[in-house]
Amino acid sequence: MLLLAPLALTGCSQPSTLQEIRNEGVLHVITRVAPSIYYEGREGPTGYDYELAKLFAEELGVELRLRVAEDNTEILSVLSRDFAHIGLAGLSTQPLFENRYTAVPTGIAAQSIVVYNRDVDRPETLADLAGQTLHLVPDSNHEHQLEALTGEASNIFWQVHPGLDAAGILARVETGELPYAVVSSNELDLNHVFFPQVKQGFALGDAKELAWLFPASQDDSLVGAAKTFLKKVHADGTIAQLSERFYGHLDHLNYVGARTFMHHVKNRLPSYESLFRDYATTFNMDWRLLAAMGYQESHWRPNAVSPTGVRGLMMLTRNTANYIGINNRLDAEESIQGGAKYFRMVHKRVPKRIAEPDRTWFALASYNVGFGHLEDARRLTKGAGKNPDRWLDVKEFLPLLAQKEWYKKTRYGYARGHEPVLYVQNIRRYYDVLARLMEPTEDIAPKDSSLVELGQPPENEQAEEGADMRAGLSPELGMIPPTL
Repeated sequence: MLLLAPLALTGCSQPSTLQEIRNEGVLHVITRVAPSIYYEGREGPTGYDYELAKLFAEELGVELRLRVAEDNTEILSVLSRDFAHIGLAGLSTQPLFENRYTAVPTGIAAQSIVVYNRDVDRPETLADLAGQTLHLVPDSNHEHQLEALTGEASNIFWQVHPGLDAAGILARVETGELPYAVVSSNELDLNHVFFPQVKQGFALGDAKELAWLFPASQDDSLVGAAKTFLKKVHADGTIAQLSERFYGHLDHLNYVGARTFMHHVKNRLPSYESLFRDYATTFNMDWRLLAAMGYQESHWRPNAVSPTGVRGLMMLTRNTANYIGINNRLDAEESIQGGAKYFRMVHKRVPKRIAEPDRTWFALASYNVGFGHLEDARRLTKGAGKNPDRWLDVKEFLPLLAQKEWYKKTRYGYARGHEPVLYVQNIRRYYDVLARLMEPTEDIAPKDSSLVELGQPPENEQAEEGADMRAGLSPELGMIPPTL
């Protein structure tokens, strides 16, 4: 990839950096691939920093032009030569940045975390690592912290691994090739489920906000615009919304849960993958989301049965199955078909003005607790002056439906409102893993559009059908999967 010409020139006769950007109509940004920063999702480029940078470019009224670097070393080199306006590197402010880069915090804080393979002794302090080697990615937040801490413990060594990212480091800790390493806490959160043999030891220091980096050779016009923009999106809730979108679903699966899920992906999912793909295509949804729902419901067990009669791979109630025309809930194909069909019904009922991915989170909550209870929670959210069309806000009010002082004010009354919050969180986490492991179906246009134009459950369905209805108060709707 050709290097850009230097992007900013100094001197009183030259326009400011911000004016140059507006004159060209382009904001040049350099980044690297990481789930915490930028990656190619199903709908195109995404990631916390990418989405924030895209909003900043829109605020400036210019095009966001992205260059993807191999690693942070390349990002810092490009910025040093003034070949990009902003670097998205997932780094916090460091002493070595002085006179080289200007750092502007973006709202996500992270710590440097010592991790280890579960087959070695757990370190609780640096002193426990005397004589050991810690393994790091290059140009990270970790090396300068270790240098600052060497006085606290002698005989501590570390090795930098050019060519590896955080996931590569964790993969080698997983196998035991590297017994100890240091990674950023946010990257550990996003990757931990893939590496169940990796355990968390201790933090090297306090959490610090990650920052966008600007070449120090620029004038302060772009930095000032970025600070103003970030202050604005903090105040209007955009930062909180992005944080919830990319980090709010992380449930920190424990060792047993992570190993169990990965085992089932390998040994159970292949038996049903084609069915998930086929019926997801029929009902115009991502098959990996449908599979994640199935795992949350039954751990992909077609003969799963709860004490109250909810049963099958998608754990359909009798009334729900009858309503959507499913005869045998213990038949895997019928169950998956029924789950996809019912999800599309509730998804269609969520107001179209609610943007994705929130509309899907609302649909999942409705699938679990019922549309009426979801609407009750949305009304409580609005009454509190928050946004009833944002999952970030509504998920705070759903648990209140279990408290008399709140549910007595609602139309549909009591609900175990904490369950849909956990339900959505878990499915998002399972989907996150499947989306990184499995390819999507290329064409998700419905095979038969008549199957998608479904009716809606009756408005009073939840109140009429009680605890044995998917849309009602049943606690067995996948929140606590049946014992394996």
